[in-house]
Amino acid sequence: MNAALGTIAVSLTAVLSFASPARAASQALLNVSYDSTRELYEEIDQAFVADYATRHAGQKPDVQQSHAGSGKQARAVVDGLRADVVTLALGADIDAIVKGGLINEGWQSELSNNSSPYTSTIVFLVRKGNPKAVKDWGDLIKPDIKVITPNPKTSGGARWNFLAAWGYAAQVKGHDFSNADSAVAAEKAGKEAKEFPAFDDAKGKAFVEALFKNVPVLDSGARGSTVTFAQKGLGDVLISWENEAWLAQEEYKDQFEIVYPSVSILAEPPVAIVDKNVDERGTRALAEDYLKFLYSEPGQEIIAANHYRPRDTAVLSRYADKLPAIPLFTIDESFGGWTNAQKHFFNDGGVFDQIYKVNK
Repeated sequence: MNAALGTIAVSLTAVLSFASPARAASQALLNVSYDSTRELYEEIDQAFVADYATRHAGQKPDVQQSHAGSGKQARAVVDGLRADVVTLALGADIDAIVKGGLINEGWQSELSNNSSPYTSTIVFLVRKGNPKAVKDWGDLIKPDIKVITPNPKTSGGARWNFLAAWGYAAQVKGHDFSNADSAVAAEKAGKEAKEFPAFDDAKGKAFVEALFKNVPVLDSGARGSTVTFAQKGLGDVLISWENEAWLAQEEYKDQFEIVYPSVSILAEPPVAIVDKNVDERGTRALAEDYLKFLYSEPGQEIIAANHYRPRDTAVLSRYADKLPAIPLFTIDESFGGWTNAQKHFFNDGGVFDQIYKVNK
């Protein structure tokens, strides 16, 4: 089994033991992150510790990680997982921790770029040769396509996938997505659209409902879906974080190809200090130092090398061949921000629950 993709979760028991008071709290830090950032933060942590040691007379803090679906991680922090920092897939998950009384209001203004040190987007991973000729979102509702995507109730990446598909459908004017045979016409219409119209419930809902009829299984996180597609061989196309698609392509030589759709969504995974925890444990200075490192040139270089899109434009330009420019719409302009999107689509009884019950 592939070592990178085969590890789906970190033992919660092991992570909680890390937070024991017997440890030197001021020199220990726990980063609770989302499902597909394991490799990124392994490199970030190693570089940060080395950098910290050069600035603090050889002191080396003990930085540890926890990974699972972003929504699941947010709930774990609220329920007692002693994170010093969270680096999650979307702002709504950090807002849930705010509601739990652990992170202060206004967290998103504490660091630049809305506390998002990098961006990403949603792409497709297909099998070598692209046997089902998947070129754009419209192809995903064809009756002979099996689509792999995680569960939006537990996975932040899945919520980005869902809204990327919805946004594609909403931009296409005058098209009925309830007819799966019209996928080719939908693709053409999408490419011809000049701008994204206002939020469109009818077309968006029809499209994602048709798409989820083609989803045979919902894993709890993005990494689990990658394992399902790449190792278990299930599905024709994986809707994926860009970095996750690149990782699978590199790990499984000559087995997969990445397809960039005509449009996708600008994903801005945010980071935050867990204020209550760092103040209790005396780790605020270390946590601040850690998050600032993500914005430094060495941190941005590591981010780009792991196929995330760095905020530093000079670093991004050096990776233009692997991080190509594509048309992107934002959560704010298309859905009114994560607070509205979370409530409308993903809270209990929301749109996803409605369409998934129909498809089941």
